[in-house]
Parts: sequence; C-alpha cells; structure tokens
Amino acid sequence: MKSNRLKFTELIIIFLMIPVSFVFSFSPIIKLTIGLFSFSYIIYILIKVEKIKFRIQKNINWNFFWLSTIIKFLIIIIATTTFVYFTDKTNLFTVVLNKPILWIVILIFYSLFSVYPQELIYRTFFFKRYQSLFKNAHIFILLNALIFSLAHLLFKNTLVIFLTFLGGLFFAITYNKTKSTLLVSIEHAIYGSWLFTVGMGNMLGFPS
Repeated sequence: MKSNRLKFTELIIIFLMIPVSFVFSFSPIIKLTIGLFSFSYIIYILIKVEKIKFRIQKNINWNFFWLSTIIKFLIIIIATTTFVYFTDKTNLFTVVLNKPILWIVILIFYSLFSVYPQELIYRTFFFKRYQSLFKNAHIFILLNALIFSLAHLLFKNTLVIFLTFLGGLFFAITYNKTKSTLLVSIEHAIYGSWLFTVGMGNMLGFPS
C-alpha cells in the first residue's frame, strides 16, 4: 500500500506537476535542469527497479502493427491534408518541397532524439510503473493519452492538445497490445513526421 502511494505521488509530480509548471514563464535553464533530472530518474527506475533490458524484442507482432498503423495513417493523411489545404494552403508540403535537406535532417533528429525518449517515458516507463495501479485497462489507456497531451501544454494550442491526445490513444493501444518500445516509436515517428511534412510543423515546434 505504501509503495502504491509513493507511485501515485511520483506519477503526479512527474506527469502532472512538472508539465503544467512548464507552461509558466521561468528560466529555461531551470526547465532544462528539471527535465534532465526527471529523465535521468526515469531511466534509473527502468533499469534498476523495473529491470528493463534495452534490446530488440523477439516475436514482434509485425502483422498487427503494420495493418493497424497503415489504416490509421491513411485516415491521418486524408484529414490533415484536407485541414491544411483549407486553413493554411501556403504551408501545404512547403518544407519538403522547398527545403528537402532540412526536412530529412529534422525527421532523423526528431525520430531519434524526440520520439524514442518520449516513448520510453510515456509508454515503457508509464506502463511498467503504473499499470498495476489501475484495474481497468481502458481507463489506464485514457489516462496515458491525457497525460501525454498535458506534456504538450507548453505549446498553448488547443489543436495540439487534441492531436496529442489522439496520438496518445493510438500509441497507448499499440504499446498495450505489443509491449514494444520499438514498434510504438516507429508509429509515433511516422505520424509526427507526417504532420511536419504536410505543413503542421510550426505549431509543434518543428523548425521551418
């Protein structure tokens, strides 16, 4: 019971208090320090407490992954292309058409240094650390998606919150099904890279 209370406290501090605090204006150095300390703590818990091993899993369910990802991706392509076309046509595919080298570099950097750490924190750590505290799997997945969207409050954009909540649902379902950080990172990278490609990168902090 005491262990569960400590985990709930840890969850509130790391995934609620810290992301919400980043919305307020204070020293970027302090924010960076808090972020690095939190990430280091999470990696320590994953390795020393949860005993995770950073290696590619065997027996990955690739068929389920690719089928579900392609279906969701096609829906995202249609919805986002239509949205950008009617709301901000000048930015439609602007980076990939005008700055292809920048587009490639950012996608590689984003996938390796943004997507993978996010999935370690919000799926691998969150599921291994807190899933046992919730009896209802559906509520836990919704909570994970909500908390993932809260991490993007600093963008102060309602559409970003909605998109990251939806993405959080997709990623949580994938991780819950596959238990694979690799697969959920690939899915996250595909959707995030597409948003940048189609012309929605500015609102998500992508350089353009």
